[in-house]
Amino acid sequence: MSTQPIFEKKNILVTGGAGFLGSYLSERLLKENARVICVDNFITSSEANIDFLLKNSDFEFIRQDVCAPFDLEAYPELARFKVKFQGIQEIYHLAAPMSPKKFEQYKMQSLYANSIGVKNVLDIAAKYHAKVCFGSSSVVYGPRPADLHSFEESETGTSDTMSPRACYDEGKRFAEACCTTYSAVHDLDIKIARIFRTYGPRMPLFDGHMIPDFILNALDGKTLEVLGDETFKTTLCFVDDVVDALVKLMAAPRNIGPVNIGSDLDIPIVDVAQRIIEMTGSKSNISFQPSLLFMSQLGVPNIAKAKERLAWLPLVTLDEGLKRTIDYTISHKHLLAFAPRS
Repeated sequence: MSTQPIFEKKNILVTGGAGFLGSYLSERLLKENARVICVDNFITSSEANIDFLLKNSDFEFIRQDVCAPFDLEAYPELARFKVKFQGIQEIYHLAAPMSPKKFEQYKMQSLYANSIGVKNVLDIAAKYHAKVCFGSSSVVYGPRPADLHSFEESETGTSDTMSPRACYDEGKRFAEACCTTYSAVHDLDIKIARIFRTYGPRMPLFDGHMIPDFILNALDGKTLEVLGDETFKTTLCFVDDVVDALVKLMAAPRNIGPVNIGSDLDIPIVDVAQRIIEMTGSKSNISFQPSLLFMSQLGVPNIAKAKERLAWLPLVTLDEGLKRTIDYTISHKHLLAFAPRS
């Protein structure tokens, strides 16, 4: 089937489309005149992320677990997208549980999403000969290296199938293997985005992601809890920049190989907490709490390939990104304050 739309707009499938990153991506694709089919099961996402998109006639939400096979042509609500005749031109596969605090609870779902779920989505890609952009992760490289070098895409990373994080970390490595195998066997154009830590408005509250909780607690004058100690460092890339990279990667020439997407600035998370206190004019204190397994320290990306091949680099500074996230939290505080706590 042709990868060019038969009609005036592309049909694009976004799995995990009601998640933090997926909702921004769906919004961007709609602005670029595409039809978006959002598939999600709300396991770690939220209907609130896509409420404003549901009024758009070019957007359709399907509540579906990607770990169960599904046929897009069987959904009557997709009739207007003419999937049977036009097919699917692009797939952004982002579906996977992303809850630091509920990581243990969703281990089996992580295992299935990174194996069976990937297979099911790639089967759809093979059926329609659709282009794919797979949302992989920095975890494929393994833990933060002792020499603190930045990770290049050519590195094979480390493998520990016995790790308590293996369902996610090794799962992403296996998912990448699925992508490269399907690409070779079915002659598919599949891109692999190795995404590093991302932040911005719509991040889940009280779930271990820290930054949204920092902001809400700072506004309320409560203690900001760092899940780790003073040495915890991370990279932070604003969500708009990550979405821009994903769209550019999808449009890139075939066989580009994996591409790192993230900030190459390594920042102590306690400095981020302190900056939020300053930016909100808060008198909150900072405390250090036990770290979470899913929120462990990861490495720093070398983003030279993204700069050279995609003409991409992060444009939103940390201060600007934090300000936009703080402004969002202030404007939605009456709703966010009553979000369920884990």
